[in-house]
Amino acid sequence: MKKSGIILKLLMSRKKKYNDKITEAFSNPDIITKALVKGVREALIQHKKAGHPVFVWRDGKAVWLQPDELYP
Repeated sequence: MKKSGIILKLLMSRKKKYNDKITEAFSNPDIITKALVKGVREALIQHKKAGHPVFVWRDGKAVWLQPDELYP
């Protein structure tokens, strides 16, 4: 097998493993929910540390939350 064939085969096997993980994650809503919660929490922590407010939807209105109002 040529060198390029080996590389292509390796890349294709990695892509399949990657796609299998995506398929598995989307078949389990708990995995997606946990990832989203973790991402939002990390973003709020970064905003609080940087002293930046965040825009949220509260009681049907968009409002700013100041860094001291963030609680993660």
